[in-house]
Amino acid sequence: MQEPPFINFNLLFTLLAAIAGLVLGYVGRHYVAMLRKNSVENEIERKLEEAKKEAKELEDEAKKDAEETKQRLDKVEARLDKKEDELESREEAVRLEKEKLFIAAEEVKEIKERVLEKEKSINQELEKVAGYTEEEAKKLLIGKIERDSQEDFRSRLLKISREGEQKLKEKARDILVSAVHRLANSNVTEFMTSVVEIENEEIKGKIIGKEGRNIKTFERASGVELLIDEIPNAVVISCFDPIRRAIAKNALEMLIKDGRIQPVKIEEFLEKSKKEIGTFIHKKGEEAISETGILNIPDEILPILGRLYFRTSYGQNVLDHSIEMAHIAGMLASELGANVQIAKAGALLHDIGKAVDHEIEGTHVEIGRRILAKYGVDEKIILAMQAHHEEYPFETLESVIVQVADVISGSRPGARRDSIENYIKRLSDLENLAMSFLGIEKVYALQAGREIRVFVEPKLVSDLEALSLARNIALKIETEIKYPGEIKINVIRESRVIEFAR
Repeated sequence: MQEPPFINFNLLFTLLAAIAGLVLGYVGRHYVAMLRKNSVENEIERKLEEAKKEAKELEDEAKKDAEETKQRLDKVEARLDKKEDELESREEAVRLEKEKLFIAAEEVKEIKERVLEKEKSINQELEKVAGYTEEEAKKLLIGKIERDSQEDFRSRLLKISREGEQKLKEKARDILVSAVHRLANSNVTEFMTSVVEIENEEIKGKIIGKEGRNIKTFERASGVELLIDEIPNAVVISCFDPIRRAIAKNALEMLIKDGRIQPVKIEEFLEKSKKEIGTFIHKKGEEAISETGILNIPDEILPILGRLYFRTSYGQNVLDHSIEMAHIAGMLASELGANVQIAKAGALLHDIGKAVDHEIEGTHVEIGRRILAKYGVDEKIILAMQAHHEEYPFETLESVIVQVADVISGSRPGARRDSIENYIKRLSDLENLAMSFLGIEKVYALQAGREIRVFVEPKLVSDLEALSLARNIALKIETEIKYPGEIKINVIRESRVIEFAR
């Protein structure tokens, strides 16, 4: 008997379970897909409803705006119609007024023609009566008016001329006063000696050396004279050449600091000092250019300009004087509308010839011109500097400004070697000299001694005698007093009558 086949129930069960799972998965996915589809359709319907609602609101709002715009346009159209009616009525009024004016103008023209005819007939009658034509009568009348007015015209022109001259003088004085007040440089006077301070008197023995060997070597190599016993704790260096004096002072200070004062060291330090002073001179030239703000000055000019630091004129340091002049000239040029750079450069370089005038033949102006021309300085600057002593004519406004700046810088009190005591004494001498004449009531010296104002007693001095008195005072000042520039003598004769009403 054959056995029934073996059935694997476990495998069967697993297979059925898998089939059932697939069926359930498919049904579940289909169900979820249907739910999602329904949800999207609902969302689309909702958004369509919202879009229709917004479109309806926009349509209503647009209709409302259109209505309001139409109303505004209707109002504007009504106003324009009204304006047009008003313009038409105005045009009609203007037309009528124009017609009236045209009629009136025709009437005036006719009246004018009648007046001219009448005037012509009257002139003809007057010519017959007077015996003169119209042209002859005009000439006679104009001639009489000119004769009667000639004196009046002359007096008026004289008055205008005097007032104009006075205003010009006042303007010039204001410009000069402004320039001087804006610059207040101190002025240091230089003499023929320099002083070197020493710690004690024993150093003087080292400077002299055995049998005077050191001092002789120093004086021979430096070209100066050492005055050992003039001042306690100091050595005086005397020499007319300020550069040699500066080199000697610098070398002596280095020798004293080093302590080894002997002939070899003296010559060594003098050579070293010459190089240092050369550098110092170049630096002084650069400082002058920088301080004044002048452009386009050749480098070869700087050491020559710096040498002016060691040059004096009437005790006034020439480099300081030139820098001061440059500032004054710049301010004057600015006030007068001239070229500021040219005026300042001409003032700064005006005395450059003095740096080498003891080495080269000629005046310092001529030497300065040759130096500036040699190094290619602008011709306008040369024209500005060459006339400051009137050796050359004033060819430009800047040349006049440089000359004025030179006078201002050099002649104001304290600029040059005039102490306050000497300055006051000079003014007192001027007043006393003027008071020595008869008939003078009082005298005032003004404007730093540039003017003397003399008040005379009218009972003792007549107008003619006042003229003579002014000339006599001027002659006596020229004879007895030394002074720069010129002095104005102003004699005043004033009569006063005083009475009292009681």
